Amino acid sequence: MLVRHDIRSLYLGTERRVTVWLPPGYQRRLSRTRYPVLYLNDGQNLFEPERAFAGNTWQVGEVAADLVRRHRIPPILIVGIDHGEANRAREYLPVEDERNPFARRPLGREYAEFVTREVLTFMARSYPVARGTAATAIGGSSYGAIAALYTTLVKPGIFGRLLIESPSLYVGRQHMLRLSRRAKRWPSRVYLGVGTREAGRQDRDEETVKNVLLLERILHRARLGPRRLRLKVEEGAGHSEGAWAHRLPEALEFLFGR
Repeated sequence: MLVRHDIRSLYLGTERRVTVWLPPGYQRRLSRTRYPVLYLNDGQNLFEPERAFAGNTWQVGEVAADLVRRHRIPPILIVGIDHGEANRAREYLPVEDERNPFARRPLGREYAEFVTREVLTFMARSYPVARGTAATAIGGSSYGAIAALYTTLVKPGIFGRLLIESPSLYVGRQHMLRLSRRAKRWPSRVYLGVGTREAGRQDRDEETVKNVLLLERILHRARLGPRRLRLKVEEGAGHSEGAWAHRLPEALEFLFGR
């Protein structure tokens, strides 16, 4: 079941839709159950084909429902946060992307404030969410992965689980890798996913995978072992909702499974 809300954001200066996916058996008033929450960027591309890029979604609801029913993960809430359409690149990036003329005057810090101060507050007020870092996750793909990673780094201690798919780690001459090297605290579990055909150009395909491997090395140096870190390099996979949907079951089970 999907529930839609429009949140007025002081940090972004606009109204933004969030879509809340409710797990099988969800009960709001008749139970004391408190639910972990996964916040995902690019909310248009998660659940509904009619709103998704090229009609393709991450199939988040179907995948999560199947895992819950098979007891692979506990019931969780999943919150899709819509991107800002023409302002998507500006909101998701903390630095400019020299390859994208629409990524000038970045608003990454404002977006991090919007998520942590406004979206999380709204969810805590409106739904029976579980408290604490271990019950709070964030994720995204491409620029949305950069936004998730950046929000985690500038707001340490809020998110205990991090899902990073096909991150655009080249932006700002690897700005996010430099920021990651200085991080003092990481989530308890991190999932990294990437394909070997992300860009359709050999040099950029290799660059994308290389940068993800560099991030993995940084996390290893931060003492994230196999129980805390999972890397999936998928041969032949591209930069698409279909690829992220294909890896989503493994990601959710690693992040939330026992």
